[in-house]
Amino acid sequence: MPERRCAVTRVEDGTVRIAGPSVGPAFTRAVLEVAGAVLTWPVLGPPGLSAAEIHDVGQAQQWLWAVYGERAAAAVDAVASGTPAAELTLPERPTALAESAARLALGHWAARWWPTSHLDGIPALEPDVLGLELAALTHECQQLLDESAELDGLDLLEEHLAALDPLIRWRQSADPPRQLDRVLRLTDDAADNAGLDWEALRHLRSALDQDHRPTATPLDLAELFLRHQEFTLAAGALRTASGRVIARGSGTNDWCRYPPGFVDAAENAVSWTAYALGADRRIEVEVLAGIAAPVGGVHLAAEVHVDGSPPNRVPLARRDDVWTVRVDLDIPASTTPSMEVGILLPGFDPGPGADDRAAREAVRALARHRLGVATAPHDSEATHPEPFLAEIAAAAAMEEDF
Repeated sequence: MPERRCAVTRVEDGTVRIAGPSVGPAFTRAVLEVAGAVLTWPVLGPPGLSAAEIHDVGQAQQWLWAVYGERAAAAVDAVASGTPAAELTLPERPTALAESAARLALGHWAARWWPTSHLDGIPALEPDVLGLELAALTHECQQLLDESAELDGLDLLEEHLAALDPLIRWRQSADPPRQLDRVLRLTDDAADNAGLDWEALRHLRSALDQDHRPTATPLDLAELFLRHQEFTLAAGALRTASGRVIARGSGTNDWCRYPPGFVDAAENAVSWTAYALGADRRIEVEVLAGIAAPVGGVHLAAEVHVDGSPPNRVPLARRDDVWTVRVDLDIPASTTPSMEVGILLPGFDPGPGADDRAAREAVRALARHRLGVATAPHDSEATHPEPFLAEIAAAAAMEEDF
C-alpha cells in the first residue's frame, strides 16, 4: 500500500499538530471539530488524511488510532509529553472512519460555502436533504465526537426531518442512489439510540422493515424536492439615476463577508455605475440577491472606496432579486474616480481579506464537477467519492431550475 511521510509537532500553546497548518482562505477548507481536536481537509486538494490540531490529547486518544493508526496515536502522546517532534509514515488510503469524517466535513463545507449562483448556473442544494445526510454521517462518526457534537447531530435530524418522507419515496423509486439506503438506516439507528419516536421516524422504520421493491416508474426529483425558494433572474438593471455615466465596473464578491445564500455567488454579482449629475457625482451599486435574506431589519451593506480613500459604508435595500443603493460622492467634478466596491453584513464581516478570486473560481469549478459526477448512473463504479444526495437532486433539477 502506498505511504506518505507526516510530521507531528508541538507549538508554544501546547497544541499538537499532525502535518502543517491549514493554508488558503476559509472557504477552501473543510473543517470538523472532534473530541479534543480540529481536523482540516483542503477542499481543492487531493483527497487524503486530514491535518489535525489537537488541544486535548487525552480526549483525542479515543479516535487517533482509528484515523491515523496506532503509531500516530503513540507519537502524539510522546510529543505532548515533551518529545520535540516525530515523523510518521502513514498509509495513503484512509481508514473507514477517516473517510466518513472527511465526508462529514465536506458536507458541512457545502452547507456553508456551496457557491449557489443563478448567473453561473450552479443550483442550490436542498438544505433539508443535505442536513439529514449530515445527521446520518454525524451518527456514523460518533467515535470521533464528544457529547455536544452528537447532540448537534440530533438537532440536525430534528431540523431537517421534512426531507425524510421524500427520501423514503426516492428509495422506493426505480433508480435510487447507492448511499440512500445507508443514510436512512443510519438516521433510524441514530433516532433509536436517542429514544426518539416521532411519527416521521415510525414511518421510516416501517419502510425499512418492508421488502425493498422499487417501482418501475422513474421519479421526478425536481417535483419530489420542491424548492422553498425559486431562482428568478432580475429582469434588467434597476437604473433610477439620471445623468451621464462616467464609469462602471464589477465589485468584489467576497463570500467570507456575509452568511451563505445572501448574495449570488457569481464573481460579477456585484456591479456599480458612477454618474455625473451636473457638478455632482453619484454611484449606484447593484447586487444580485441569493436565496436567503437577513431578518429583523438587518441589511447588507456596500463598502465604497474612492481613489483609495477610507471606505464609505452604506446599507443596501432589497427589491425583488436585487440589493441596491445610491451614494453621492464627494469628489471634484473634473475627475473620473477609481472605485472599489465590496459587499458585507455588518456584525458578521471579519474584514476584507486577500484577493481570492482565483480560489472562488476554483470552488465554482469544483461545484460544477461535482454536479457532473452527480449525473452519472448511481450504480457506476467511479473512482471519485459518491456525491451527496442533495447534489444528485440538484443536478437532476438543473434544467428546470435554470
